[in-house]
Amino acid sequence: MKLAVVGGGSTYTPELVDGFARLRDVLPMEELVLVDPAADRLELVGGLARRIFARQGHPGRISWTDDLDAGVDGADAVLLQLRVGGQAARDQDETWPLECGCVGQETTGAGGLAKALRTVPVVLDIAERVRRRNPDAWIVDFTNPVGIVTRALLTAGHRAVGLCNVAIGFQRKFAKLLGVAPGEVSLDHVGLNHLTWERAVRLGGPGGEDVLPKLLAEHGDAIADDLRMPRALIDRLGVVPSYYLRYFYQHDAVVRELGTKPSRAAEVAAIERRLLEMYADPALDEKPELLGKRGGAFYSEAAVDLTSSLLRDTGEVQIVNTFNRGTLPFLPDDAVIEVPAAVDARGASPLPVSPLEPLYAGLVAHVTAYEDLALEAALKGGRERVFDALLAHPLIGQIEYAEKLTDTLIAHNREHLAWA
Repeated sequence: MKLAVVGGGSTYTPELVDGFARLRDVLPMEELVLVDPAADRLELVGGLARRIFARQGHPGRISWTDDLDAGVDGADAVLLQLRVGGQAARDQDETWPLECGCVGQETTGAGGLAKALRTVPVVLDIAERVRRRNPDAWIVDFTNPVGIVTRALLTAGHRAVGLCNVAIGFQRKFAKLLGVAPGEVSLDHVGLNHLTWERAVRLGGPGGEDVLPKLLAEHGDAIADDLRMPRALIDRLGVVPSYYLRYFYQHDAVVRELGTKPSRAAEVAAIERRLLEMYADPALDEKPELLGKRGGAFYSEAAVDLTSSLLRDTGEVQIVNTFNRGTLPFLPDDAVIEVPAAVDARGASPLPVSPLEPLYAGLVAHVTAYEDLALEAALKGGRERVFDALLAHPLIGQIEYAEKLTDTLIAHNREHLAWA
């Protein structure tokens, strides 16, 4: 089995490699190729990756290359974790929307649209090159905004599944609070990528006892603090929203907060510089503790589980991003949702979910409409399409904001937009 990681020069890659090494019985592989245009970073990250495999006794071979076609040739699965424009583009995504009093964030709002416009054409080009060389290869997308990118891949007919670490993060946190193994916890996780709610937490499988009321009663303060949302809101809802719902439920407060501190991109860039210095140490043969502050917790476990299900035809239930196919009847079949799905060699098949309550369904429908327009803008370009997507977004929705944000977005991203 051969796997390729596009964006393999990321400072986060050692977390992924560590998961591959620890969970080799779940996902046995003979070869792992890291692909990235940044040859200098590849050398540092690749060297550490080899040392991690050696320390943990993994027999697999690790190589790296800046040649995409060579790297993905013969791969059974290709994992995408790229960031077009790097942390510098992310820093812009997180700052210029604040000038209009709108949230600055890399996956939602105007910043999220900018990232989608930069990313979708690049990902589709990569996927087409993968398909030409390996028509049966699976693409696992961890590249944000995952919902829009996954929809672009699936609409173009690629064998793709989108992956996010929010669900596995909740599973691990709830398991710890309950004092049980993570495998004993199943989530009623529903919505869109970065727009989800945990409506039940079940012990012993999907049909097990719902212990969410117990969790909220006994650990509500800790859960609310972790989400940075009021405990009263969590109690009123009776569900656990993802952290990203904070941008919707507390938009103005978040904007004020973001205006008083450095961007998250600036923080991550500083962490990355230190990590690369650490990776250069030939004595380092494990992921450093600092990597935990980089973000993406538990992604390696989720990636291993999903890739194993696809390549080993297990049929296991994973929480993924895939076509709706009637799961949420108020959305089009080709909308991409984030729900539990049975995953096997044919792909991801969403499991039935109970009807989504109006309080959540309205926002899901609204953001899905925005994603329709965002994908259209990413595929076809044009100022009018960008404006339409921004006007449709529930965090923007005003003509004067959409007008200014459109021009600012294009100005900041012109080098990445072929049509601009």
